[in-house]
Amino acid sequence: MIKKILVSQPKPSSEKSPYYDIASRFDVEMIFRPFIKVEGLTAKEFRQQKVNILDYTAIVFTSRHAIDHFFTLAKELRAAIPEDMKYFCVTETIALYIQKYVQYRKRKVFFGETGKMVDLLPLMTKHKQEKYLVPMSDVHNDSVKELLDSKKLQHRECVMYRTVSNDFTAEEIRDFDYDMLIFFSPSGIESLMKNFPDFKQGDIAIATFGPATAKAVTDAGLRLDLEAPSEKYPSMTGALQHYLLELED
Repeated sequence: MIKKILVSQPKPSSEKSPYYDIASRFDVEMIFRPFIKVEGLTAKEFRQQKVNILDYTAIVFTSRHAIDHFFTLAKELRAAIPEDMKYFCVTETIALYIQKYVQYRKRKVFFGETGKMVDLLPLMTKHKQEKYLVPMSDVHNDSVKELLDSKKLQHRECVMYRTVSNDFTAEEIRDFDYDMLIFFSPSGIESLMKNFPDFKQGDIAIATFGPATAKAVTDAGLRLDLEAPSEKYPSMTGALQHYLLELED
């Protein structure tokens, strides 16, 4: 019987979230509590990479975290971003977020349609003269570097933020009585094992989104009860609803 589910993400901003529909339909309690958090590098840490932001004429953003930490670091470093700096974003949503920091002008903000770096490349190659800086997390692979190299673009990747465990309080550890845990990144599994080194899964169901997260569960010696996305259920909420329906039968 599943009555209390921990979703390792921030609480949805909209009351129309499918999670609330599921909670109502199946009479379950949904608790939203991220296992990980993103924090920016200090100016001192960033300087160790020997990157000068103002040496670049275009910035590539793959997430809103990247935007937040780029502008925060620029301020700490007292780097006055020039008006003609260009911004290339993997989605329009990310591009619009830039308005939080600079005046949005279509002639200097470009975005892809799919959220994939490969689909941003045609726009970037049209601006081959630019020198691109790509702010990244401490956890990344070389796929972006290899893509930009393949088009012979001038670029540099740099770490501006990192993912760390969002540690539980003593009270949260004591009251950890969930019937199901839902994870969206391998870092979430690492955080679970860090906060609960003696964790015994027992009857607790574990659900994951994405193959890397699923692998992290099995690598940790835990049982994976629900994996999304699938061909039939591309979203976690769709997969979760189907799982709870099956439990009712």
